[in-house]
Amino acid sequence: MKSSWMLVAAALFALMSMQVKHLSSTFSPAELVFYRSVFGLISIWVMIASTRRQWLAPLVTRQLRAHFWRGLSGFTALVLFFYAIARLPLATAVTLNYTAPLFLAALSAWWLHERHGRGLVGAVLLGFVGIVLLLRPQVQGQDWLPALAGLVSGMLAAVAYVNVKRLGKLGEPEWRVVFYFTLLATLGGGAWMLVAGFHQPRAEDWPWLIGIGVSATLAQLALTRAYHRGRTLIVGALAYTTVGFSAVYGVLLFGERLPLQAWMGMAVVALAGVWAVRASTPAHVDSL
Repeated sequence: MKSSWMLVAAALFALMSMQVKHLSSTFSPAELVFYRSVFGLISIWVMIASTRRQWLAPLVTRQLRAHFWRGLSGFTALVLFFYAIARLPLATAVTLNYTAPLFLAALSAWWLHERHGRGLVGAVLLGFVGIVLLLRPQVQGQDWLPALAGLVSGMLAAVAYVNVKRLGKLGEPEWRVVFYFTLLATLGGGAWMLVAGFHQPRAEDWPWLIGIGVSATLAQLALTRAYHRGRTLIVGALAYTTVGFSAVYGVLLFGERLPLQAWMGMAVVALAGVWAVRASTPAHVDSL
């Protein structure tokens, strides 16, 4: 089933998030975005160029502007997401980022002119009830800033996904979408590091840094294929398995213990996200 690519992406994104959490005490969010992107860029460039026997093949496109906006929104979302991961429980940060379907439902109607089913407003309201349940027992004092960053990362991720859908309709293959995103994220992270400074990686850091890049690139390929070819509702539902994978990592590796109200909030956000995807699915279109 083509939609099952989202399940693969979810497992890989959770793995990436775990590695980011592990390294966040040493590296800044911008540094981690750079390393997450540069290793992916190298690997995908070599893969594409060797397959097509032209080193400049990945750069050939007529949709440069659309790639730029997808890359910019995705890069900013990543920086904010990594910031939230560093300062919040892993499952909480991932759940806030996965409010993206709530924002995606509204953006797809306005931007892509897709007809929505009934219940979209109810789904969005339910989603924000879930966010309150999730954050109320956890966010105290200055913790509201990473919580806000996680929420905004979800909104910008929705913008990025809209651009992915647009690029798919414009005929851009998934490998080129992923390539340009990793290229722009590498350039953005590198520029940030030049201005703000960076930390010299230790020998034991390199396997983790490379792992972030590899898992993220494979996840992006799987996600892009899922959104290009899968059924929207199923893809949206499977995306929330990332929260489950992340919760397991948080409990087993970082000793995180969340109150019952937070778990209820995660479940409500997931339910609202699936409801929003269902409400935003055009009545005459079954898959992308």
